[in-house]
Amino acid sequence: MHLIHGRLRCLWKMHNQYISVSPIDDIAVKTENGPQPKKHRYVRKEGSCNVAFRHVPEECRLFVTDIFTTLVEIRWRVMFLIFALSYILSWLFFGIIYWVIAFANGDTTNMTNEPCMYEVYSFTAAFLFSLETQTTIGYGYRGMSENCTIAIIVVTIQDVISCFIDTFVIGIVVAKMASARKRAQTVGFSNNAVINLRDGCLCLSFRIGDFRRNHLVEGTACAQIVRSTVHTTGKMDVTFEDLVIQQKDIVLVTPTTVFHRIEPGSPLYKMSLVDLRKADFELVVSFTYTDDRSGMLHQTRTSYTPAEIYWGLMFQEMIRVSRKHYRVDYSLFNTTAKVLVPEVSAEEYEYKKQRLPCPRYPPRPSTGPSPQPNHHRKLLKPPIVTVELVKDSCPEPTVSTYQEDDQYKDTLTLPNALANTEL
Repeated sequence: MHLIHGRLRCLWKMHNQYISVSPIDDIAVKTENGPQPKKHRYVRKEGSCNVAFRHVPEECRLFVTDIFTTLVEIRWRVMFLIFALSYILSWLFFGIIYWVIAFANGDTTNMTNEPCMYEVYSFTAAFLFSLETQTTIGYGYRGMSENCTIAIIVVTIQDVISCFIDTFVIGIVVAKMASARKRAQTVGFSNNAVINLRDGCLCLSFRIGDFRRNHLVEGTACAQIVRSTVHTTGKMDVTFEDLVIQQKDIVLVTPTTVFHRIEPGSPLYKMSLVDLRKADFELVVSFTYTDDRSGMLHQTRTSYTPAEIYWGLMFQEMIRVSRKHYRVDYSLFNTTAKVLVPEVSAEEYEYKKQRLPCPRYPPRPSTGPSPQPNHHRKLLKPPIVTVELVKDSCPEPTVSTYQEDDQYKDTLTLPNALANTEL
């Protein structure tokens, strides 16, 4: 009866200490200052930073100085418009120069003279000659003569500039198509983070998965708590606290659950379920990796607000082993299940585990005779061997072995050579 009562008491304590919380459950939270205004995310769910820059000194000059990065970051339609204008304006610019050369040489008024350019008698013909020269079309009617040195120099300059424009356009298009942002969209995080028990400790977990077949190299996960504080003077401080990630170096072949153990030193160590629901912070997580196909470095980011951190849930297992290979079911990537989790903070949970242990079973009584104390035990005497040497004329020496009752005696005969030997 005592054992049954102890087990029932232990189960009653566990029922009062643990609770399964659903993310849709309504937890009443009272705030001291009334309803708080909704704050914007520091990092959006897709990974972009919700930050706008104003009054940057010499902003235009900075964009022009790093023109390559500027063209890579702009939208596709703006890039196509800039590239089309670069070609059209270059054709127009050199067309005007050819028309001025033809007009100065008198090719537009007197067609009997030796022309600088054949079949260039108007501005339209000069523009077509510029287009054909830069694109190397060469219809066969218009061409350059040997009469004008200045015209030959302009054609040479136009050819060199056209090569630079082509190289620049091709490089920008390739860099934009191989942008790290596009590859980062194929690596995703779970929609929510969860808090549950892992090896007897409260842990914060989130899931990372790669939706492509090729593997990633040197993947590293990182997590930070971002807090923004607005003072009465209008000053705003943004602080960052790092979370220690167990197994942060990941080879992302299959989806992986990354967890942070809530232990002393963690920003979440003194935070209970009620504290989490009224907390004001943002959990920013990132995964930095290298693509094994392109060798480029990528980073995928997302963030979780306290409302997106579910207490008392765990991720469903999505990897199955078949006869030939491992099967990954991505339909379970964001699926969670309820588990029993204490609603207190990790600090209080560790304290309760030490102060309120469950009763254990008492040791079973022994069925055999109880052992006697050491001072009542009868110790056995070790056998004593005595060797006696006598002269040859005497009888053979004997070796006596005395046991507990001194009743048994054995004899040992020694050879004559050992009669004078000293033992």
